[in-house]
Amino acid sequence: MYDNTDNFKLFCLEGVKDINATASSAIFHSLENLALHQGITNIYKSCDSIESLEESLSALLYADRHFKDYEILYLVFEGEGNSIVLDDYYYRLGEIAEFFEGKLSGKILHFANTKLLDLDEEEAQYFLDVTGAKAVSGYNKKQPVLSSFIDNEFFGFCQHYDDVVEIVEELYVHHAAICNTMGFTLYY
Repeated sequence: MYDNTDNFKLFCLEGVKDINATASSAIFHSLENLALHQGITNIYKSCDSIESLEESLSALLYADRHFKDYEILYLVFEGEGNSIVLDDYYYRLGEIAEFFEGKLSGKILHFANTKLLDLDEEEAQYFLDVTGAKAVSGYNKKQPVLSSFIDNEFFGFCQHYDDVVEIVEELYVHHAAICNTMGFTLYY
């Protein structure tokens, strides 16, 4: 166990129908609670097209001077298996891996349950090898509720533990029922 509460940061990117819509995201409110109750600094950005997704990722990688400080990249997109869907375009995780080639060293890429994460070992290993990520996590069972509660619990454990196995063990000790129901999974 280690205490990383002073400098733990999270970047959230959410796929939405229209970035100009006035309705606020449930994820945005969840991130506010994460900051208030667990002290996790986070940045929220939305995108509504593949172009805005690529612009957001480019800005994150090349213009955000705090990129190196983000421990978790939290992606909230529709999708299944090996793809996310944005504006009716399927974007494969292999494409995302190539975009982040070698740039996710020490980071966890976490998907909300809006996108089912159901990778085979080869796909997961390819993603980890190409990006350098510490882990990729998410859920592989479809549920009618948003995963933000359990996501925030996971982020809290990530803040206090460095070893991903220990993080998952703690998550299951405290929230086994919801983890099993939602199919929490982590590849490392």
